[in-house]
Formats: sequence, structure tokens, C-alpha cells
Amino acid sequence: MKKIFLIILVFIFSQSAFSQATYTPASANLRAREWFDSARFGMFIHWGAFSVLGDGEWVMNNRNIRVPEYTRLLNIFNPVDFDAAKWVATAKNAGMQYITLITRHHDGFSDWDTKQSDWKITNTSWGKDAVKLLADECHKQGIKLFVYYSLLDWYRSDYQYETGRTGHGTGRTQKSNWISYINFMKAQLTELLSNYGEISGVWFDGFWDQLNNDQDKNQQSKVDWHINEIYELIHKLQPQCLIGNNHHQTPLPGEDFQMFEKDLPGGNSTGFGGAEVSKLPLETCETINNSWGFNITDRDYKSQKDLIQLLVKDAGYGANLLLNIGPLPNGDIQPEFTERLADMGKWLKTYGQTIYGTHAGYIKPQDWGAVTEKGNKIYLHIFKTSGDKFFIKVPYKIKSSTLFATGSSLKFQALADNYVMIDLKGIQPDLIDTVVELEVIK
Repeated sequence: MKKIFLIILVFIFSQSAFSQATYTPASANLRAREWFDSARFGMFIHWGAFSVLGDGEWVMNNRNIRVPEYTRLLNIFNPVDFDAAKWVATAKNAGMQYITLITRHHDGFSDWDTKQSDWKITNTSWGKDAVKLLADECHKQGIKLFVYYSLLDWYRSDYQYETGRTGHGTGRTQKSNWISYINFMKAQLTELLSNYGEISGVWFDGFWDQLNNDQDKNQQSKVDWHINEIYELIHKLQPQCLIGNNHHQTPLPGEDFQMFEKDLPGGNSTGFGGAEVSKLPLETCETINNSWGFNITDRDYKSQKDLIQLLVKDAGYGANLLLNIGPLPNGDIQPEFTERLADMGKWLKTYGQTIYGTHAGYIKPQDWGAVTEKGNKIYLHIFKTSGDKFFIKVPYKIKSSTLFATGSSLKFQALADNYVMIDLKGIQPDLIDTVVELEVIK
């Protein structure tokens, strides 16, 4: 039966999109995709030398800081309060199933003891390998680790910055050397996938730097990223390792999941979204305030209600939520993040069954809430309703209706055209999410 299931998975994922037709994932990769497609909640961590300046991870580009000036951060970045066990425990207590760690952002700073560059965390006075510390703790606490890796670079001169859209103010004048840069990336990725135990995924970013704009989803890159070679290298070193690329386009051959930045799948509130949604496992990434990296003046924190409802909507689309924190330069996670994450963890202890392991609802999330499904159970996540009778179309025969939080039965009535009325009379609506469980016959 298990063998038959894997064969079915191979067929499903191989048919996920035309662009994936030349890539045949290994069985270990398919099992990893199955796990990822049920995880539903992960932690994104933006942290590195840029954190020192307290102005987000784009500070080098936004303030046109030149490479010699920016290099001085090596003498300032000293995360003496970094505690990998606390970081991982924070994710775990929030109900998160995996962590995606920035190993190298666009400023080129490596958070591990790379042998390919001196611009790295082990050359600070702190001198420790943050990736190793976090990887060891993830493996110890049973949290899967993904590594974020920037394709673009504002620091190195061999990156083809002449044709890139960003990083023109960092003072580079030496002619780029693209093959040198590609070989550099391959060597760094080999280190990450060889020296830190199991890596569950690689999260690429920066491909868009060599595109003319964010709107044309069919345009070609100005450079040859050697994507096939890089993806083959990763899958050769760790076949189960999932690859995603934040290029804002339809997934390329060799990619194992599709991500959406600051948007629900298919959405385009940012201007760079709107890519067609594939049949690969899905993930959206979002911030708790408005910043990825530590920003000392960003006080616009989303509420517990906003974050939980975002997680529910993601699940309603069959997608994971990768929720970001930007720790302080000393390694602490600020209380505005930890408090909200703890609240989400408490909520998931009660309602996790309606999120983890579910798949997209038979209808997309609506203004009133979202639907998730698991087996013969349908979960109606009702954020708001106008009265004590809730009307919804359900394409299945309903056997029972209960209020999930208490298990108490709810009256329901089948109406014409597959509509159903759920009687909520006497029920005190939950201020965040009133969850109704329907047992159905499919």
C-alpha cells in the first residue's frame, strides 16, 4: 500500500505544472513534500550583520552604504545573548513545525563558518557559527531546518551588479565575474548541505534582481543563474531537501514548493505577486510588524487576531504560513514577537487539529472566514457572522455538526442547492474564530 501511495504521489507532483515536466523528484523528496504540505506553520528568521543598524535587512542598499564602510559591522556585531535553544523553543511553543533561517542575505554576510569568504559571523568578536548552533538545536528539539540563501549580492564584485536592479550604491567598480560568482554559490551551498546535518529545504531569494520588472511573469533573466546545476547539486547532496525560489514566477523545473511573499496564494497586494498558483505544496511568508530584519522604529505590530486569522486563511488555501521574526543584534527576540507567538501556540493547542494536516477547503477563504478539510471532517472557521444562523454551501452530505471548542452539537438544516443552515443560537461567538466541525459523507 505504501509503495502504491508513493507511485500516486510521483504522478501527482510530476503533473503539477508544465514547467516541472523535466524534473522527477526522489521518493524521499516526495515524502518530504507530503510532510511540508501538512506542516502549516513555520518560523522565518531574518538576522545578521544588518541587524546592528536597526533599519531592516535592506539597509545597505537603501542607504547606499559602501562595502568598506559596511565591513565595519564585523567589529560591531556581537550577539552575546544569542541562545539557539531559546529560539527553537520559541518556535516550538508557538506550534511551528520548521524554521527557515537567513544564512546569507543580499548584503552577502554569511551566518556560518564558510570557507569561501572572510565576510562571515565567525570573524566577529563573538566568533561562533550561528547556523551550526541552530541546526544542532533544531535536530535536538525535533524542528526541521530550512536555509534561506540569497542569489543576489550587494557586497561581492563578482556578482553581475552592472545588470542588477539593486545594489548600485555600494561602491563597486571592479568588473564582475559571473562564473566566479556561480562557483562561489555552489561551494557555499555544498558547505550548508554537507556540514550541518539534515537540511529540510533551501529558500532562494534575489532571482528577481536580474529581471526588468515584477509584473511580466514570462520574462527571461538577464543572466544564466545555472539553476539546473544548482538544483541538481542540492538534490544530489540531500535528495529529500525541498527547493523553493522567491522569484515571483511560476515554479521552475527542480523546485519542490511555491512561495508567495506577503500575499495569500495568487494574491497581488504587493505589486510583485500574482503568479499562477501551481499544484506544488504552497507557502506564504509574512511579517509580524512591517519589517523582516530588526527595525527599531517599526511599531506597527499585527494583533493576535490578525495573525491567527492569517494562519487560518493560509490553511484554507492549503498553504503554510512562514511567520517572520527579526531578532535584536544581541540575539534576543523582542517581547512583541514572543508574546504574539505564545498566543498563537495557545490557540493551536486547542484548534491545531483544524489546521495541521488539513488541505484546502472546497471554497477559497471568504470575508467571513475559511474552510479546511481533513478526511471526512470539514472545519468552518467563522470570523464573523450576521446573526445566529450561518448559511453556507456544502457539497457533501452532513452527518453531524458540532462546536469544535466544546464538542456540543449544533442543529443544522439542509436547504436547496446544497445550502446548509447552521444554527448558532445561544453560542457566544469567539472573538477570533468560531470553529464548527462538520462530519460529512464524501
